[in-house]
Amino acid sequence: MTQVTHSPDWTPGSSDGLHISRARLTTPSTASRVNPRRVPKGKSKAEGARTDLSVLIPALGDGHNIVLLLPWLTRVLDELELSYEFLVITNDCDTETIEASSREGARVLLLASAGYGAALVEGFKQSCGEYILTLDADLSHRPEFVRDMWKSRNAVDILIASRYVAGGTASMPRTRLYLSRLLNLAFRRGLSMPLHDMSSGFRLYRRSMLAPQALTGTDFDVLEEILVKAFCEGWRVQEIPFDYMPREHGTSSMRVTALGRAYLRAFWSLWKLRNSIEAADYDHRAFDSPIPLQRYWQRARFRITSELTAGEGPVLDVGCGSSRIIGSLPEGSVALDILIRKLRFDRRFGVPLVAGSGFALPFPDASFSCVLSSQVIEHVPKDSPMIDELCRVLKPGGRLVLGTPDYARWEWVYVEKLYARVAPGAYADEHIAHYTRKELIELLRTKGLLHEETRYIARGELIMAFRRPLPPTAGP
Repeated sequence: MTQVTHSPDWTPGSSDGLHISRARLTTPSTASRVNPRRVPKGKSKAEGARTDLSVLIPALGDGHNIVLLLPWLTRVLDELELSYEFLVITNDCDTETIEASSREGARVLLLASAGYGAALVEGFKQSCGEYILTLDADLSHRPEFVRDMWKSRNAVDILIASRYVAGGTASMPRTRLYLSRLLNLAFRRGLSMPLHDMSSGFRLYRRSMLAPQALTGTDFDVLEEILVKAFCEGWRVQEIPFDYMPREHGTSSMRVTALGRAYLRAFWSLWKLRNSIEAADYDHRAFDSPIPLQRYWQRARFRITSELTAGEGPVLDVGCGSSRIIGSLPEGSVALDILIRKLRFDRRFGVPLVAGSGFALPFPDASFSCVLSSQVIEHVPKDSPMIDELCRVLKPGGRLVLGTPDYARWEWVYVEKLYARVAPGAYADEHIAHYTRKELIELLRTKGLLHEETRYIARGELIMAFRRPLPPTAGP
């Protein structure tokens, strides 16, 4: 048993963030580990064999709960015919939890003094399942609900057992319920997150989407951090209704002031990330932005590009981002972007997606009757091959729709300055190629395209349509 030289102050319990935790992580003791339990029983447990599910259970002083929880989970997982492992994460002086977990076949990860967030991160790193289930040790997260979570796993990357979506319930003291709801409302509204129970720790994760090294939260705020970063990377998150039951044994403590400081610190850093261009759904959310100018601009761009591409056949959208334009493309269209996180988010549109660069489009010559590139060319050098590539894949008789700011117009110059103030860190800071309408008409003429139409948004942003002429018909 590891020798303990100090008293722990980590108090896990309900993971809705109403328990404070502050500690330092240490390497688990080798002696504390036991072989994980696997099912179906009787199958080979050879090293390297696939494990369907890792179950992570942060616990402290929960030995009396563990002896009930693990057999209960075992029965449920055996019914599902899964191979699985239990990892109980506890403090290295909690002999009751260590002994109870070991008797039930769990692997024990020992922490000298660590917070809930650090416990989860270490559990993520140590686990080997293709999916990872996290739940509390206090029996407030009933194992039977794992059946519903497992059945719903294929359509999402993170599944949250939610107390606050329609059909969910929460049996907890009124004050705690009020604070939990207030916390979730603040994060939902303040971070534009379409989730109702961001503080629920009862979750099922797809291993391939987890990046534990990117997590910085050490308290319960790690739960919100995981979700915000998942959205920023384009992963799919879904809630299903869950009936939260009160803990069976033990008590919970609230240190609201300290917890409030932790959440405020987390909120500010997550707000900056959520509203930066790094977020996979940045363009999509801008359509409904609370900033009137940004909302107007996105909707005008959507309307004009939709009108200019209408009736032109399948569209290749180069540098598609996460714009809602993708959802309006006709059948046979393709959306291309170099950023994988944007393409992950775009799966919702049901349009074929391609990861690729506009500098070397992975399509044959003359393969699309309409090519769209909105707000991309200003982000790459003028001597790049991008415009040549857009022209190369355009069929004879096809239309090229090109959108970019017009730096010859004073309206754009002032709008860009205003935009930089109301949306610092947005795309305007990345404009390295400054085009004008006259310049583009001449440039595209040298490449054999004819200018057909110019539209403006607020007399500043250009959206232009060009046509590649059909070859002359052969004479008799």
